[in-house]
Parts: sequence; structure tokens; C-alpha cells
Amino acid sequence: MTTASQTDTGNFLSELLSDRILLLDGAMGTMAQALQLNDRSIRGRRFAAHAVDVSNFVDLVSLTQPQTVTEIHRQYLEAGADIIETNTFGSSLLGIQEFQLPETLVREINLSSVQCARKAVDEFNQRTPQKPRFIAGAIGPTTRQTAISTNVDDAASRSTTFQEMMDSYYAQVAALMEGGVDILLPETAIDTLNLKACLFAIQKYFDEFNTQVPVMVSATFNQAGVTFVSSQTVEAFWNSISHFPVLSVGMNCALGPDLMRATLEELSHIAPAYVSCHPNAGLPNEMGQYDLSPAEMARTLSEFANNGWINIVGGCCGTTPEHIRAISDAVQNTSPRERAAVEPLTRLSGRESLTLRADSNFLMVGERTNVTGSRKFARLIRNGDFEEALEVARQQVEGGATVIDINMDDALLDAEASMTRFLNLMAGETDISHVPVMIDSSKWSVIEAGLRCVQGKAIVNSISLKDGEQEFLRRAQLIRHYGAAVVVMAFDQQGQATETEDKVRICKRAFELLAHQVGFPAQDIIFDPNILTVATGIEEHNHYAVNFIEATRQIKQECPGTKVSGGVSNISFSFRGNNTVREAMHAAFLYRAIRAGMDMGIVNAGQLEVYEEIDPNLLRHVEDVLLNRRPDATDRLLELAETVRGKSKERGVPEQAWRSGSVEDRLIHALIKGIDKYIEEDTEEARQQYKTCLKIIEGPLMNGMSVVGDLFGEGKMFLPQVVKSARVMKRAVSYMLPFMEQEKAGA
Repeated sequence: MTTASQTDTGNFLSELLSDRILLLDGAMGTMAQALQLNDRSIRGRRFAAHAVDVSNFVDLVSLTQPQTVTEIHRQYLEAGADIIETNTFGSSLLGIQEFQLPETLVREINLSSVQCARKAVDEFNQRTPQKPRFIAGAIGPTTRQTAISTNVDDAASRSTTFQEMMDSYYAQVAALMEGGVDILLPETAIDTLNLKACLFAIQKYFDEFNTQVPVMVSATFNQAGVTFVSSQTVEAFWNSISHFPVLSVGMNCALGPDLMRATLEELSHIAPAYVSCHPNAGLPNEMGQYDLSPAEMARTLSEFANNGWINIVGGCCGTTPEHIRAISDAVQNTSPRERAAVEPLTRLSGRESLTLRADSNFLMVGERTNVTGSRKFARLIRNGDFEEALEVARQQVEGGATVIDINMDDALLDAEASMTRFLNLMAGETDISHVPVMIDSSKWSVIEAGLRCVQGKAIVNSISLKDGEQEFLRRAQLIRHYGAAVVVMAFDQQGQATETEDKVRICKRAFELLAHQVGFPAQDIIFDPNILTVATGIEEHNHYAVNFIEATRQIKQECPGTKVSGGVSNISFSFRGNNTVREAMHAAFLYRAIRAGMDMGIVNAGQLEVYEEIDPNLLRHVEDVLLNRRPDATDRLLELAETVRGKSKERGVPEQAWRSGSVEDRLIHALIKGIDKYIEEDTEEARQQYKTCLKIIEGPLMNGMSVVGDLFGEGKMFLPQVVKSARVMKRAVSYMLPFMEQEKAGA
């Protein structure tokens, strides 16, 4: 058997990985320390006069002592390594700049490092051709961050930009590819946005030169199981980079193998790629040394292999050829992990993951962080009060929004700068940034500015065929490279679709283009068939709601796997200022649209009516309009609207009406409506009537939550309302806790 060429290495490696666990090498830096390489010996004669200390830049040894680097590679190959990493961990453009070295050295160091590795690999491949070895071009994380601020005085600032990071990686990737690496390996990824910039650079190079090699990716997680700097969970991290067809995904550095256990197990279950693990030799001691012995490390990694968690294994800081030899001996007879079978679902992420499953309820996209839809938010952004504007986003999340829509399209704003600043600030707010974002703009430059700020898997809202196929495909391809899902509007060069057949026709055409020419997965395509305003007094508008609902039904049939969304508040714009009518219209419209297949929508998450609780007379008038059931529906609703403007939403009756019912009815009503004003008072009244507090929980409280569950399952109630109900339930139970303790003590 001989080594594969650079272009077909991926298939060759996949064959090997299906047969056995492959071995990575160990730490280059540890071996350099063992050789007592210092600032003077690293710089050599060539860089003797350089003004900056280079003792931490071992990559330079590839130029000043290439034979030393080759010898280290030989030792790891002799120990059993199948894949050795080039001595290029810090040799990106930004990495070179850290040591004030000329940028021309990026190419020179990377080329020389590949040559050092190639010399050793060729020797061993000639010696034992039945055991092929491979060269992985090592790409480190740099010391700069794009996902978070390192400036305590300005949470929106970044030490570098996405473009600078991408350019830095591109220069290194180009040199590694020119040198002839078999694999590219971005590793020790502590900032997911940095890694996305690296993958973007790799894809850019592949596209420009019509070539590719396998790409392995390895991230660094802390003991809590989140990325070391940008604090993403394992699944959120995977969702963020899953757009790129990696050969493997794994974890390395920061921890010894024992502390990687839980994170590695989770990764092995969710990633359809091969999984790698190359931990440190334990945690560093007080002297900065690593104490985990080869035997101890091999024992733990052997357990991981036996558990079916790994396909590629090696070592990071503190590991030596002895560690690799022990690991090789420990796993050589163990079958490799079988790759996870992952269902094709819509998977998004902020700091945490969000998955839309077949049984998921309607997904709420918070609409209030939109300068075109919220006067308060627009005023705050125009005044530069971004900190207060974050409170609007926080309220949407607290109200139940699982995605936040952000729009800065205002003629008085620098939309690109505003989008960038707001997203950067939001990244530092953990109670907001755990949810994914929807980057909403009619300007491509603003969308791209937003994509360069989010480490998670976002949604772009939106693109369309309005500017023709070529521009549509160009933007779609870039969105894919940035790793986002996309909303596609039912809009082409003939205009915005209003009729059912036009909505379906445009969406089908877009689906064919995205699926076949871009390779966009169906689950990452979200169609917006245009929710348009009804009850305008214009007869042609009377069918708008019906057309959307019917188009949704047909799109879900014709474009399997895709999602449908829309801006829900558009439907009721004729009644702006009358929240009672608008909220009834939203609830009634969603009830019908969801049954037709609508998956998500942009809504004010904190203000949604429960379909079952709408006043029957109002509901009848609203549905006459939405379903276009009678020619005078608009006039009738306009007339009724004047009588309900500003009224309580308690079925159009005074508050005291529901307060006059039995305590059981009041508790159930409070749970369904999410009203906590009287919950302690009513719970105390129930406590006086029931033998134990447990009887209250098992009786009226659980009865109320059962109704909530039924309404939620039927699509008549939504997550924000369920959250409110749960808070009322929690408050009632909390009130009874001291009494329950007394009951327990007296039993």
C-alpha cells in the first residue's frame, strides 16, 4: 500500500479510519523544552539581531534548525504515529506579528515545516509502505479573539476583525497547501468565531484553486464542557461548524484525558464526522510541568476507545514519544468508533444549541430588536444607548423568544456599524447570547457584517430572487460558507408574490437552486411566503391570509425538509394601536398557519394571546377576516374593534368576573393566563380548604397545568405563555413550601 495523492487523501483516510484507530503525534513544544531550546538557540544566526524574544516561538526552529524538527518527527513516527503535525502552530500572519517578524516568513516557515515533516514521513513510508503516514498542517488559534472583548472598558471592541483573522489564516493555508500537506488541522480552537474564520479561509482557498484536502478540527473545552474562551456548549460548537465537511472533529489541550471524559462522550454521540482526542499529560503542576505518565494516559484513552468514543487519538502538552507508544499499544486492537447517525434537523446555536424536531412547538423569533418595528428600540439605537437596547433583547428572551431577530435598517443609522456593535455587545451578555440570532436586513453588506460577528449558527433574513439567479446564488454560497441557515423570501424579478401559486412557484425555484447548485441542506432553508396585511379595505388584500396558509401547506409538500416562517405582526397592521384586536388576530392566524405547516415566526414573544381564551365574538369576527368568510368581514371587525380598544383581554369581561369563581377555578385560570397577581392569596385560601398542600398541587394546580399542556400540544398556546404559566405554578408551590415542611414534621 502506498500513500495517496493530495487530492484523494480524504477517501483513503476514511478507509483507514473505518478499519482502525489512527494515532496522532505528541507535543512539539514539549520535545523542544527537553532539548533546552531557548531564545538564543531558536533564533540562530539568521535572527541573532532580532529585537524581540522568540523563546515561545518554536516554529522558527523549522528555519534555524530544520534537522531538529525532522528528528522530533522521526521519534513520533517510530513510536507509532500515523499522522504528524507540522511545526506551524503559531505561523499565521497574526502569529508572526506577535513576534514582530516580517510577514514574508509566513510562507517560508510553513513551507520549511512541511519539508521537515515530509522528509521524516517519506523515510517511514519507504520503510513500511503497508503503514502509510500523513502530514497534518497545524494551524493554531492565535492570541487574538473575535467572539469576545478583551477590553474591560468596551465590551463591543475586538482585538481583531473577522476579515483580519480570515486573511491571517488564508496566508498560512496557502503556504501549507503549497508545501504539500495531506491534511489541514485547525486545532486548540478556543474561540469558535476564530475557527469559523479559519474554515472560511480554507474554503476560499479550495474554491480559488479547485482543490481540497481533508480537514480535521480540534477545539479546547474547559472542565464545564464549554469552549475555553467563547463559552459554547459542545453541541452549540458543533452546530456552528457543521456546515464545513470536516474529516474529524475533536478536542485537545487544557485538560488531561480524565477531565475530557464527559465532553468527549457527548461529542462522539452528536458528530457524524470522525472524532479525535489528544489531551495534555494531565494538568500542569506548580512548575508548569505535566506529570501524567505514559501508562496512566494510555489507560484512560484505552477506556475511551473501548467505549467507542474515538477514531483518532494522540497527545498535546506534556506528551512525548513514550506517551504515543503507550497509547498505540493500548488501542491497536480496539475497533474504531462508528460515526453517529444524525437526523437531518434544523440545528442552530448561540452559546447553546437549538434543534427543531418534528415534535417541536412553534419557534418564536423575538421581533422587538428591530428598528423598523419597535419605536423604542429605534430611539435607543439612534441615541447610541446600546446598553439599554440590550434590555429589549433580554425582555424578548425572558418572554420566551428562542431566536432574536436583529434589524438596523434605518436611514439615520450606519446600519453596518450598528449591527456590529450590537451583536458584539450581545455576545458578552450570557443571558441573551445563549439563543441564536436572526440577522435581518435588506442590505447584503449589513447581513455580511452581522455574520462576521456571531460565533453560533445564525439565520440570515433574508435573500430572494429579486436581483436575479446569479446574485441569489452568490449570496447563498457565502451564507453557507459563513455557516448560517437562510430565510428565502417569495420575491423574484417580477415582484413580491401575493397569490398562492406565485408564492409556491418562487419557493420551488429557489429550493432547486439552493439544493442542487449550492448544496444547501433542506433543513437550513426557511421560506417566507410573505405574510401581508389584511382588512385594508382593498378587496385584493382579502385573500392574503388564506394565500399564505395554503402556500405554506404546498411548500412543505413540494420542498421536503424545509421550514416556513414569516413576520406575524404584518397580518394585523391595519389595527395598529389596538392591541386587543391585533393579539387576537395573531393567535388566530398562527393557529391556522401552524396547522398548515408553519414552523416559526417573528413575533413579540411577550404579547401573545391564548387562542382558546379569545372572546368568542371577537374570534368569530377575526376569523371572518383571516379566512375571508364574508364580504363585509373587514367592516364588521372595524366596528367591533372600536368597542374592544383598550379593554382587558379576560374574554372581554371585567377582572372581578373570574375572581368570583371557586378557588379551584381561579387557580386554573391564573395558570392558563399566567397571572401571578393573586396566586399567593388564592393558594392560601385553597390551603384552608384542603387537607394537605400536596392535595392542592395534585388537584387544581396540576389540573391547570394539564390544560396548559393540552393547549400547547394543540398549537393554541405558545412557549412564552407556557413559561408564564410555569412561573405562576412555581410561585404557588414556593408559597406552600414552609407549610409542607411543617406537615412533614408533624406526620
